[in-house]
Amino acid sequence: MHPTISPDSARIGPARPGRKRPDAGALLRLAARACVWLAAMLALALFAARPAMAQSILRDAETEELFKDMSAPLIEAAGLEPGNVDIVMVGENSVNAFVAGGQAVYIHAGLIGEADNALQVQGVIAHELGHITGGHVIGIGDGAAAATNISILSLLLGVAAAAAGGGAAGMGVMAAGQQAAMGKFLAFTRGQESAADLAGAQYLAGAGMSGRGSIEFFEKLQQLEHRAGYFARSEDTFYRTHPLSRDRIQTLEHVYMRDPAWNRPNDADIEARFRRVKAKLYGYLADPKDTLNHYPVSDTSVPARYARAYAYHKEARVDAALREVDALIAAAPQDPYFLELRGQVLLEAGRPDEALASLREAVEITRFQPLIATMLGHALIATEDKDHYEEAERVLRAAVARDRLNPTAWYLLGRIYDAQGDMPRARLASAEKQIMTGDPGAALQNAQAASASLPESTPDWLRANDIAMEARAQIEDRSKRR
Repeated sequence: MHPTISPDSARIGPARPGRKRPDAGALLRLAARACVWLAAMLALALFAARPAMAQSILRDAETEELFKDMSAPLIEAAGLEPGNVDIVMVGENSVNAFVAGGQAVYIHAGLIGEADNALQVQGVIAHELGHITGGHVIGIGDGAAAATNISILSLLLGVAAAAAGGGAAGMGVMAAGQQAAMGKFLAFTRGQESAADLAGAQYLAGAGMSGRGSIEFFEKLQQLEHRAGYFARSEDTFYRTHPLSRDRIQTLEHVYMRDPAWNRPNDADIEARFRRVKAKLYGYLADPKDTLNHYPVSDTSVPARYARAYAYHKEARVDAALREVDALIAAAPQDPYFLELRGQVLLEAGRPDEALASLREAVEITRFQPLIATMLGHALIATEDKDHYEEAERVLRAAVARDRLNPTAWYLLGRIYDAQGDMPRARLASAEKQIMTGDPGAALQNAQAASASLPESTPDWLRANDIAMEARAQIEDRSKRR
């Protein structure tokens, strides 16, 4: 007895006595369900290839400045404008980097922690720039479409075979078609990764940077694969979105070793700054006990003191944190990031008045770096001294003028406007924060209220209407996805 498809349950199984062979409609319903299955599998593969944007963004003035300087030569070599490309840190400990549309490269904090030097991270950035210039985020839809076309064709063939009486044969055609579809999609993404590897090599060469860091990082990825118990077999490549690290190393070594920059050392200043940022992130993200084991008190280097200061701060050991920060400032009195950290420790310890001097100096040295200016605005408000509100408004307005994508600054600015009785601008500031933090309903409500009270055709009135329009679009988009 050949297996057939039960039309009431769409399961594969033996035919029940007295049941007729399923008609074509039942088979088409099965085909539709199989299409849904394939779509889910392709979506899963796409998710694996391009991580979701729901992950938290980790912002830090020093790290962003380092990323800017590390990436600028590579961005120029890629034919892009450095001011138009963002290198964004994701607050995840996994070793990953990706692009997700637009001109932005997202780097997980865990990748910084795993890298041994800045050149390795620059190799990753060069690779991701290859995805941007190759239009791979847009093009990945082409791969999914081609895979879906193969699957639908195989499903229709399967329906025809089953309708003709060959149920087992029909299901075999469907399964083979779906496997072929997934294989085509994964091969498509592997092709993109290989193209990005070669583009990255071109950009490193154009920037005069050695590809040694790129090779070292691929070797590190290979070690991580082995550490996780994954030993690649040739047939495994069918199920991977990326080429095997082993294959990438072999391909790129031939390219990099011919480049005149192969033995060129990286910029010493960039490397020193990278070690600082790596230690800073370790102290910020890791358990304090792990940080203090990794950076024992016997280590008096700048990175070690930096990491320990964050570890002590996380444990609310304010005096210990300040001792480390003060030692750093004693060695580099004009370093704005050490001054920023001192202000942060004091502010978050409930001592905002004491934080003001360090934060004001850091803001002045960096010429109103937006994130540091935001912290100064926070400290000024936290003093609960209304005499500080005028200064707080000034520094916060300067912060959002230079960096509009700063929800904390908008929130604090809204508090200032509220304290001053300026409710239209308080609502506008709230709408700015809400539209960028995923609350379009509240953003729409506040934007409409602000628009109704602000003078027409003024910049603030126009902005309120822009936010309202954007909020409506987000709400409509969400309703369509339900």
